[in-house]
Amino acid sequence: MADSKFSLFFLFLFVFLTVSEGKFPPLIKGVKVDKDDKQPFVGVNIGSDVSNLLSPSDLVSFLHFQKITHIRLYDTNPDILKALKGSKIRVVISVPNNQLLAIGYSNTTAAAWISRNVVAYYPQTLISGISVGDEVLTTIPSASPLLLPAIESLYNALVAANLHTQITISTPHAASIILDPFPPSQAFFNQSLVQFILPLLQFLSRTGSPLMMNFYPYYVFMQNKGVVPLDNALFKPLVPSKEMVDPNTLLHYTNVLDAMIDSAYFSMKNLNITDVVVLVTETGWPSKGDSKEPYATINNADNFNSNLIKHIIDRSGTPFHPEVTSSVYIYELFNEDLRSPPVSEANWGLFYGNSTPVYLLHVSGSGTFLANDTTNQTYCIAIDEFDVKTLQTALDWACGPGKANCTEIQPGEVCYQPNNVKNHASYAFDSYYQKEGKTSGSCDFKGLAMITTTDPSHGSCIFPGSKKMKNNTKETVNSTQIPEASGGAAQGLKLWINGEKSPYLFTCSFLILSVLIPLMAPW
Repeated sequence: MADSKFSLFFLFLFVFLTVSEGKFPPLIKGVKVDKDDKQPFVGVNIGSDVSNLLSPSDLVSFLHFQKITHIRLYDTNPDILKALKGSKIRVVISVPNNQLLAIGYSNTTAAAWISRNVVAYYPQTLISGISVGDEVLTTIPSASPLLLPAIESLYNALVAANLHTQITISTPHAASIILDPFPPSQAFFNQSLVQFILPLLQFLSRTGSPLMMNFYPYYVFMQNKGVVPLDNALFKPLVPSKEMVDPNTLLHYTNVLDAMIDSAYFSMKNLNITDVVVLVTETGWPSKGDSKEPYATINNADNFNSNLIKHIIDRSGTPFHPEVTSSVYIYELFNEDLRSPPVSEANWGLFYGNSTPVYLLHVSGSGTFLANDTTNQTYCIAIDEFDVKTLQTALDWACGPGKANCTEIQPGEVCYQPNNVKNHASYAFDSYYQKEGKTSGSCDFKGLAMITTTDPSHGSCIFPGSKKMKNNTKETVNSTQIPEASGGAAQGLKLWINGEKSPYLFTCSFLILSVLIPLMAPW
């Protein structure tokens, strides 16, 4: 009995000393991971094929407002990198495919690229990674022999700048480099590509960089309709009979993305690589498609991205690696409306180029990421181009049968000015929209209204959506915070678990010892 108590004592002592000193290693070895990057995150890809895209400064303000802390660019846009200075937003920059040849053949070119696109901005702009090329092995196979030399040249330039421990470097792959992905335990890399993949994985293992994968459950579902349930692709709860079960491992898969991630882990294991983490550089669901894409709908896109965010924030890992949750970048932040057909190509975004949401994500309770605007702070206003008589008719309906509260737009009231139909209609539309709980279709008015994330309040005129938000702020407490009533011990325990030092650690120590001492007596 004494031996077991001694063991228990030293176990608690070890855990206390280890956690209080913050010595648990990061998941990716060899790279100094910032405290804010220790936990899995959800980031967004930002494409450039967008008409009326926000200016770089407005873009950064929008990212801050949406609590977006990680972004990925497909280039090294200098204006955006300058605007990001001091923002604490972490950005992955990219080497376009058309630059691989020059960098792969010339160390001097690679060094110049790092100097121009990394050293010139870091650390004021938090460049966290470099993605070299995009799906090179499958889209331009003739460039495959140059991929690793280009990556190594850039890495050597990072070493020379003493930035190799702060910035990871890798290359995004298409899911098609993995063959036989279902069940995951049978997955393996395309044998014709192993001559390029294995040396790359060895490099990633040696440098502590992730395997970047573009994983789209949407395409898996579309290619396997009737085999893969839609709910499985959308992260919806499944009855056990509909879960995918790997017959070799008996692991149960409740969603397609986890199965795709594990297929990458099993493929790496087959090559004796077991210490490289998967980073999902692209995933998403289109909100609109043509006649051949009936599942590209707003409802499905909303379900996929909302549930994806919750899944990552839950940090439940995958069935094969429950201890590791892959971070993901949603494809994409804005609809790239300038893209060529099919229709879905222009409709992967969470927002339109002017920052209004394409649909309202349901991410309440999943931290702060994208919680602003998409779930709470949205407003309904009149569109810019309208017929005055038609808009007046819609205004009359909102204030009459629609039972919107139009008191504030009456003569002499605070929202009467400016005295025009658009201003009054916007207020009435927003009143109706908020009254109806911002449900689908409540901001339409026969095409005369639109949802916006910009507060239309002006002067002393406060729109209904803003009034509602202010009331909610006063009445609720952020559920992610530890209430003050829980006392200093709870705060100390929170910091202790997070590996941070705190004056409350003494209190935690006292509480732990108060449990241990009775257990140890008599010795």
